[in-house]
Formats: sequence, C-alpha cells, structure tokens
Amino acid sequence: MNNTVRLVEQLISRRSLTPDDAGCQALLAQRLSPLGFGCETIESGPGDFRVTNLWAKRAGSSARTVVFAGHTDVVPTGPLEQWSSNPFVPTHRDGRLYGRGAADMKTSIAAFTVAVEEFLAATPAPALSMALLITSDEEGPSVDGTVVVCERLKARAERLDWCIVGEPTSVERLGDMIKNGRRGSLTGKLAVKGVQGHIAYPQLARNPIHQAMPALAELAATEWDRGNDFFPPTSFQVSNIHGGTGVGNVIPGEVVIDFNLRYSSDCTAQGLQERVAQVLARHGLEHTLAWTVGGLPFLTTPGELVGAIQQAIQAECGFVTALSTTGGTSDGRFISQICPQVIEFGPVNASIHKIDEHVAVADIEPLKNIYRRTLEQLEQLARSPG
Repeated sequence: MNNTVRLVEQLISRRSLTPDDAGCQALLAQRLSPLGFGCETIESGPGDFRVTNLWAKRAGSSARTVVFAGHTDVVPTGPLEQWSSNPFVPTHRDGRLYGRGAADMKTSIAAFTVAVEEFLAATPAPALSMALLITSDEEGPSVDGTVVVCERLKARAERLDWCIVGEPTSVERLGDMIKNGRRGSLTGKLAVKGVQGHIAYPQLARNPIHQAMPALAELAATEWDRGNDFFPPTSFQVSNIHGGTGVGNVIPGEVVIDFNLRYSSDCTAQGLQERVAQVLARHGLEHTLAWTVGGLPFLTTPGELVGAIQQAIQAECGFVTALSTTGGTSDGRFISQICPQVIEFGPVNASIHKIDEHVAVADIEPLKNIYRRTLEQLEQLARSPG
C-alpha cells in the first residue's frame, strides 16, 4: 500500500462532520512542518460552531506562489444501516476505497500533500513558493472558513499566483474534466402580499398566488444572457412556494417564493436584481424581496495554470482534459478574489455525498502524480524571468 493511500485512510478515519476537523489538519501540519512549512491555525465562529482553518506556507526563492486548497469537513452520513461498511472505517472492496469524504475531498488532500513531499524530495530548494489552505467549513455555511483566511491573507498583502482546489471534478474517468470557473449564485426570497378571505367571495379578497403567477412566468421565460465561450446561459429556477392556511376554503393573504439565479460572467448580481425588480414593478405586486449572494462568478482563461495542469493530465493519463464551469459553488469563489488563476481538479465525483462514497484505488496514485507534475510545470514558470 502506497504512501498516498495510507494518508487517505488516516483522514477518512477521522469523523470530521462540519465544522469539526477532528484532527485532520493537525495530521497534515505534522507532515508539512518538517518540510519547512510554517503552519498557522486560524479559528473562527461561535463556540458551538467553531471552525478550524489551516494556512501552511513554504517560501521559495521566487515570490510566485501556488496554493492547494481543500476542506477536511464532510457531510453527514445518512442512515448508517444503508452503508455497506462503517463510513469512518476506510474499507477496500473490489478495487475501491470506501468512506465518507473519500471522494469529497480527502483523497485530493492526501494526494496534493504527498505530491508536495515528492516534489520537495526531488527539488529541495525550489523557486516556487507553495501553500495549503484547508478549512473545516466548506460543506456548511462557509462563513468562517476559506473566506476568513482569504480576508486575512488580503490584509497581509500575501501574493497568490495560482490555486488548485481539490474538488472532485472528474466525471467518467480521472482527468477528463477540470473546472476553470464557476457560475455565480443569487438567491431571492419573494413575499407577495394579498388579502385573505373566503374562497367563495373572491371579490372581497386578493389572491397573491394568482397575482404572482404572471410575474413568475415572465421571469422563468426571460433570456438573461446567451452565455459565452465558457459559461452556459444564466438560468432562473423557483425552488419553493409557500402559501395557504392548509384548508381548502381560504384565500391566502401571502405567498412566499424562493428562487435562484445561476449566472454567467456576462451578468452581475446588481444587474440581475434590477431586472427582477423591474418585472415585479411592471406586474404591480405588493411585495418584499430579500437577496442573498451565494457566490460571485469566476473564470480562469487558458494560460499558465490551465496549461500546466492540462500538460500534467496529458502526461499521466494520455488524453486532453475538458474545461468546464458547470456545477455548484465552491471555495474557489472566495480564493478568486485574491488569486488571479484558480482551477478545480480532483477525482471522479459520481459517489460524492452518497451512501457508500468511494474512490477507485487505481486513481489515487495518478491523481497525486498529476498534482506533482503540475508543481514541476509551475516551478519552471517560477524560475523564468518576469
């Protein structure tokens, strides 16, 4: 059994449900400190939801810095009786390693940790500066994790050039997809006011559901943009509608609608809010509307970092990887505010958040090798003039 697999198993064995890191970051620090990494623990959040973050950095002779980012926290297991084995006891079956967090994302963390070890063994005095940013609040509210570390790094004027987030991005086989950006997420909670009344006397009431429906239909049919070379068109989706008193003879006095816009880099949160407000005003709705910006879009166009990881995947796997910006949000949305080039790459994502989450054991060593090869490519860039 190789070094990377052993570290994956050690991480899976720690029951690190959000926001409990369960000692994962201390384990990583124990491995990184002897390599010259300065390891800083940054805690944030209230006592009953205390988040642990690790910032570990090793300075090279060049100021150019690559960051590996990841999260040690995992989602709840669901019904334990539905698992084929204990989700916090790493288990091998049929060429797969099972356990909660195996794919999302303890395998990536182990792989880039060992990749750093191997890179430094071969290049003990690199030009490249390297760092790890690890949080225990990615699967939760994400308010005391990576965003807090990024704010501190910005205040210290830390220079970050490249960042690889270890999210599981592969679809059918390891290396077939990387994420070079993500869409923004904008959520609205719309409360439309009406007048409650007896359903048999509609002239004495005002049904907010009826009033809201034409506006919702217009919003659903709106072309917000046409997308671009990297992003699909912005989409509007209603997720919840709450209205009524629970009986069949009362017109409700209010309906509450939750909706979300996943938007491309062709739009802004402010612009979308203004367009929604115009539609609601045009339909004359008496309403309140509360907005939550879940994440800003980010995009890393093909260049240094994309090229380095594409070359690494080609060398290790023998094929050209695809670029994609699909899927939900990630901590890349925070890191992109202080780092110009951010991509996401990790193992196959088919089992993430599921019962019997797993990774193919045969993918673990190649994943580590891709991270190491990427470091080798970036080392050449760090040594080049300018």
